[in-house]
Amino acid sequence: MTKPTQKTSHWLVFHLIILTALRVAIGWHFLYEGVVKIFAEDWSAKEYLAHSSWLLSGLFQWIAATPWALALTDFLNAWGLTAVGVALILGALTRTACVAGIVLMLLYYIAMPPFVAAELGWQVSGHYLLIDRNVIEALALAVIIFFPTGQRFGLDRILPQLIARFREGRAIKKQALSAATETTEAGGEASQTDAAPAAPQRTSLGRREVLKSLATAPVLGIFGIAAARTPPTTDSLSGATIQVSKSKIEDLKGELPSGEIAGKKISRIILGGNLIGGWAHSRDLIYVPSLFRAYNTEQKIFETLSLAEQAGVNTMNLTGSQLDIINKYRRLYKSQLQIVCQVHPKPDDIYGDIDRAIDGGVDFIQIQGNCTDWRVRDGQIDILHKAIDYIRKQKYPAGLGAHAVQALQACADDGLIPDFYMKTLHSDDYWSAHPKENRIPFSVDGPHSKDHNQFCDNMFCLFPDETIEFMKNSDVPFMAFKVLAAGAIHPDKAFRYALQNGADFLCVGMFDFQIVDDVNIAIKALGEEGIKNRPRPWRA
Repeated sequence: MTKPTQKTSHWLVFHLIILTALRVAIGWHFLYEGVVKIFAEDWSAKEYLAHSSWLLSGLFQWIAATPWALALTDFLNAWGLTAVGVALILGALTRTACVAGIVLMLLYYIAMPPFVAAELGWQVSGHYLLIDRNVIEALALAVIIFFPTGQRFGLDRILPQLIARFREGRAIKKQALSAATETTEAGGEASQTDAAPAAPQRTSLGRREVLKSLATAPVLGIFGIAAARTPPTTDSLSGATIQVSKSKIEDLKGELPSGEIAGKKISRIILGGNLIGGWAHSRDLIYVPSLFRAYNTEQKIFETLSLAEQAGVNTMNLTGSQLDIINKYRRLYKSQLQIVCQVHPKPDDIYGDIDRAIDGGVDFIQIQGNCTDWRVRDGQIDILHKAIDYIRKQKYPAGLGAHAVQALQACADDGLIPDFYMKTLHSDDYWSAHPKENRIPFSVDGPHSKDHNQFCDNMFCLFPDETIEFMKNSDVPFMAFKVLAAGAIHPDKAFRYALQNGADFLCVGMFDFQIVDDVNIAIKALGEEGIKNRPRPWRA
């Protein structure tokens, strides 16, 4: 019987060593997550909580929207992770730390289970359908609860003795103080024959016991050295919390002004959809459209839209092909982003695009620019009349887009007046613009010439002076698009040009890293007297 008992004992020790290593590893992860959140200036659990859409989502969203509750949650989150991490590494109050860690892991899981994170487009490591890293660590902590790893290799081994020594010390002091008080009250020193109270026996701490209890303490030192050499950075997609990028949002210079069309408030900057869709208009740089599409993954699109809304942009212009992903964003992020959807009525199908846009939950419907150009060019203005009338009958604001000012003039002459115009407007003083004498009406979206002096996807407002004059004589709200000439003109110059010359709104394609800068440029330009008191009155 002796040998089996010894073998069993050895196996138990081996098991405890493995479980101790597991405890320390989980503690390291908790400590890392806590420390980086404490020292990261811009970290918050706001995005993680705000996008919760499963159990207790109402509570989590309320916390995200309530400053004091969010501040308290951030504090408890960061310091709770740190405290649990230190306790697990040292094996101090191990079972209590395990329970606290399990609670944290379950809260993280409930707030953002893997299937919700996947819908949001967050490529979080350690997510496997219904199981994620949070579940695995919670189960591992549950196992550790039932094994005395802290009592074998941790401070739990000597904590009872330390507590006993503390209590004994207090008892000795109390006894001594009581004896001194009695002597003083007797009016003299106690006689030598008086029996002195027996001092409680102090609990001894053996050297071996202390060393075993501190076996995992060096891990904290290793963590400190590693952190000092390579300072931990916030993992924006960590298993504990998620931080969606808020690139430079704190650099906003004020609130983006807005206008109104058909009773709906619209920010003066509208987000264009071309960059997200990969329509780069990059002249002969044929790789750029693919580069745009590779950069704008679903997650990046969601981050871009979220950042735009935080910067005050509340409306986006897009095509029907982009509705699915934008509606997914609006659903998952509880977004109020408004949609101006382009439609393309055809001679054999005037209303199909319009119906699909309405079914897609859009807010404004606009006939696509090249469609207006082509219908007018081909003598089919009646199709545009029918489309605009149909949009209005469905009680939607109806817009008319165009690249060619001649198309809008022809529509106006025929009595077709929309609720708003979506017209290209940019200057022509940039290198790739071709000479005015070579500009042909309705040639935008036409064949691309190899002659630098002819159209080659390089200009989108071929006749800016005529466009400005047309808008000056119209009281219809004017949304200007392609104001940057597809990246050929700096926003600082382009925005002022378009606003000064009558645009009520600017539709601008922006990458996430451009949004704050562009909004700041617009805020500054809109505050200038020359633009506030421009020749064309503000129509929205």
